[in-house]
Amino acid sequence: MKSRNGPDPTRRSARAGGREGGFTLIEMMVVIVIIGILAAVLITQISGRADRAKVEATKAMIAQVSQALDMFKLDHNRYPTRLDDLLVAPSDVDVKKWPPGGYLKKAPRDGWDKEFIYRIPGTKGQPYDVVSFGEDMREGGEGYAEDLWNHEAYKR
Repeated sequence: MKSRNGPDPTRRSARAGGREGGFTLIEMMVVIVIIGILAAVLITQISGRADRAKVEATKAMIAQVSQALDMFKLDHNRYPTRLDDLLVAPSDVDVKKWPPGGYLKKAPRDGWDKEFIYRIPGTKGQPYDVVSFGEDMREGGEGYAEDLWNHEAYKR
C-alpha cells in the first residue's frame, strides 16, 4: 500500500537491516597512516629547502657586507676596525664622506641569526675576512655546517 504523501511507512529502508553509513575503525586508521606518511615526506622536503635558503641568504649577506667594506675603504682609505663601523660613523672618519644612513642599514647577521666574524687583515693574503661558521657555529664542517667566506682563497 502506497501513501499519497511519500514512501510506504511500513516498508523497511534498505539501510535499516544493513550497514550504517560511515567509516570503520580500520578505514580511519589507514587514512591517518597515509596522512602521516605524506606529512613526513613534505616536512623532509621543506626542511631541506629551509637549510638551503639559510646558506644562500648568508652568501648574499656576505656579498653585501663585502661591498660595504670596499665602499668604506674607497671613501676613507682604510677598512673599518669592526663591522659596527659600517652602521655608525667612527670618530676618526671625515663626516663629509659619510653616506646618509651609513654603509649598512642594520647589523649584519647570517642565516642562523649569528654575527659574522670579521678579521682585518684577512687570511691568505686577503685584506679582510667575513666568515659565518654555518649551521653548527663551529669552524670547519661539511654540508650546512660548512664555513662560508667572503673569498675563495680559504676554500678547500
